[in-house]
Amino acid sequence: MTTTATPHDPSGRRPPRKSGNATLAIGCVVFAASMVGMAYAAVPLYQLFCQVTGYGGTTQEASAAPAQIIDRGFSIRFDANVAAKLPWRFRPAQTAVEVKGGEVATATYVITNMSDRPTTAIASFNVTPLAAGAYFNKIACFCFTEQTLGPGESREVPVTFFVDPEIDADRNLDTIKTITLSYTFFADEVPDPAPVKKVSRVEY
Repeated sequence: MTTTATPHDPSGRRPPRKSGNATLAIGCVVFAASMVGMAYAAVPLYQLFCQVTGYGGTTQEASAAPAQIIDRGFSIRFDANVAAKLPWRFRPAQTAVEVKGGEVATATYVITNMSDRPTTAIASFNVTPLAAGAYFNKIACFCFTEQTLGPGESREVPVTFFVDPEIDADRNLDTIKTITLSYTFFADEVPDPAPVKKVSRVEY
C-alpha cells in the first residue's frame, strides 16, 4: 500500500485552520444575536403556547360553561405564594372545593399589603398535575392583571373555573381526582423615571 505524504512546515507548526475557525466564530455570533432577539418575544410566545397546549400546567381560557356536566368529581385545592421582596400576605379564602366535570365554580383569594406604601404586583399560575392543565378552564381570573394595594389594604380576588368534561375521554388521566390551582404574586418593579436635570440660566 502506498501512502501520500502530507506537506510539512519546516518550522514544525501546523497550518492554521482559518476557514473552519472563521465559520465557527461567525456561527456563534449569529446564534448569540438570534437568541437576544428571541428573548424579547419569548415571554408572550411561551405564554401563548402554554395556553393553547396546557404545557407546564398552564390552564385554558373559556368564555362560557360547557354544555354538559358529568358524574366524575374532582377535588380542587388552592395554593397561594408570594415572591421575595413583595410585602404582601396572600391566601385562599377556602382550601378546597368539590366539583364535577363541567361544573362551574368560583373561588376567592385574599391579598393584603403589609407595608406602609402602595405596592403593585402581578400573579402567575399553574395547576398540578401538569397534565390536567389542558382540561382546567378559567372563565374569569386575576392572573396577569396588575393589582395595586395601598398601605394595609386588603382585597378579595376571585377566579371562576371548570374542569372540561372531555378529561373523562383521556385514558391517561383516569386516576386524577385532585387538582391544585396555584398562584404566585410577583412585585411589579417599575424603575422610577430618571430625574430631570435643571439647566442653569445663563445671563448675557
